[in-house]
Amino acid sequence: MIEKNQFSGIDTQYITEKTQEILNQFNDSQAQVAPMKNISDAFINFSQTLLQDPEKLIKLQLDLYSSYLNLWANTAEKIMGGTPNNIINPERGDRRFSNPQWDENILFNYIKQSYLLTADWVAKTIDEDEKLDDDTRKKLSFYSKQFVDAISPTNFAMTNPDVIEETIKTNGENLVEGLKNLLHDLEKSPNGKLKPSMTDYEAFEVGKNIATTEGSVVFENKMFQLIQYTPKTEKVAKTPLLICPPWINKFYILDMQPKNSFVKYAVEEAGQTTFLISWKNPDASYKDVNWEDYMQDGLLEAFSAVLDITGEEQLNAIGYCIAGTLLTSTLAYMKAKGDNRIKSATYFTSLSDFSESGELKLFTDESTIETIEAKMEEKGFLEGSEMAGIFSALRANDLIWSFVVNNYLMGKQPFPFDLLYWNDDPTRMPAAMHSFYLRNMYLNNNLVKKGGITLKGEKIDITKIDTPMYYITAKEDHIAPWKGCFKHLHMLKDANVKFILASSGHIAGIVNPPAKKKGGFSIAPVNGEKDCEKWLKTATAHEGSWWDNWNEWINAQSEAKVAARKIGAKAKYKAIEAAPGRYVVEA
Repeated sequence: MIEKNQFSGIDTQYITEKTQEILNQFNDSQAQVAPMKNISDAFINFSQTLLQDPEKLIKLQLDLYSSYLNLWANTAEKIMGGTPNNIINPERGDRRFSNPQWDENILFNYIKQSYLLTADWVAKTIDEDEKLDDDTRKKLSFYSKQFVDAISPTNFAMTNPDVIEETIKTNGENLVEGLKNLLHDLEKSPNGKLKPSMTDYEAFEVGKNIATTEGSVVFENKMFQLIQYTPKTEKVAKTPLLICPPWINKFYILDMQPKNSFVKYAVEEAGQTTFLISWKNPDASYKDVNWEDYMQDGLLEAFSAVLDITGEEQLNAIGYCIAGTLLTSTLAYMKAKGDNRIKSATYFTSLSDFSESGELKLFTDESTIETIEAKMEEKGFLEGSEMAGIFSALRANDLIWSFVVNNYLMGKQPFPFDLLYWNDDPTRMPAAMHSFYLRNMYLNNNLVKKGGITLKGEKIDITKIDTPMYYITAKEDHIAPWKGCFKHLHMLKDANVKFILASSGHIAGIVNPPAKKKGGFSIAPVNGEKDCEKWLKTATAHEGSWWDNWNEWINAQSEAKVAARKIGAKAKYKAIEAAPGRYVVEA
């Protein structure tokens, strides 16, 4: 590994040799990356449709030319001392052009507007092409945006005023430090794909300053460890609570630090007897573990353990993201078997109807799934870094290019940030399970079809579910879009469903403790409403976090309070080890 003290001063010989060594390794590994033929085919077909309509192509070119004429006139007026408004400005929330020089310096202002005009033209050229089907349009829009984001002037030293100012200030030391950072990241990047460091990884340690809520592992099998948290109130809700986090990434997104831990809130503020599933990070031996196994040896096994420990007949369950999808399919299976052990279900940004599944749908066409399956066949799993790369691409400016600029051009180290530490701690996906998930959910949307999925011999029907639900979605969620989450709920005719639309995205919409006093949410029952926009008009808007509202709701499901339950009261479930357990720290 590259050590910082190896770069005392500007050791050009060492840097040159190390650069060549790492780049050779990097280039060798690139040849192993499977080509995405379906992407190139989409662009080739799009180019052919443009060439088949010369009149339209000329008009598009003239539109761009006209925009540049306006920009040249605008810039000329500024050179002459005028103060005209910009032709185009960055979208709200675009932090790339925050340096005042982008507006005050005529050259940088021209570069910025030129880039934005071109980016806008590319987007409109695709969006307004009537010959494209919806799926192809979305695919072209996504991948063209990846290219447009990559060529932003902010990503190059000579066209970024922040970098120029830093280079002058440090006499170029920032560029030397940036090269060190680049070499370091190239050396540690998995699978031959450059992965910029996102945070100070030495600042956090699971069990030390992350995932520190007190508790014990009281049960484990090959799929998960069950954590029971130490009660902090004299009385607790009679009905126990089981939190089922996603097995894409690790559970401590819900137990980050005391100030933003939902687990801690459930224990201390909501007064729940709180259990949580910590999933095993699978290796090649889990190749044939499938969706049924996650249900049978995962959720159903956890349900039995929680009820055995507490002596209760029912529990309240929470499912987050993919675990929410598993919870829905499990509830439908239990309904078919006459099993009513789940008293209520809380969903955190979870899809059951995948007809409107956002940008992840771009990665789930037949050709892409076949490519993924071929990779998984070799190893028995999908690498966590593959999933992490997809999620980063969904927000490339924030999760890729901002770190390229900070680390490699500014020569700085990334800030300590718990969320990005978690984001960079991915898990692997068993081949059989992930193939089932991609094909049955994203590709064929079988979960909403009556009998579309068979689990342990039972053809399930999610319309039969009548469990009371508290369904939380997030307005800016690009992984589980709120309108997609809403779609199947009107089918649950006998269920009491309270639907919540929180501000922000897939993570920040959930991890939003009341003390932050940020964001807001809208809430209303579904009552069979099919139109999400009509539902939104009936919803009541609130400021701040939804956590306290959920607290009231979940305690209403529990009916009564009992004395706090001690961990290990039953000999069968003595503490195996302290929380957060060993599964969560396994690489």
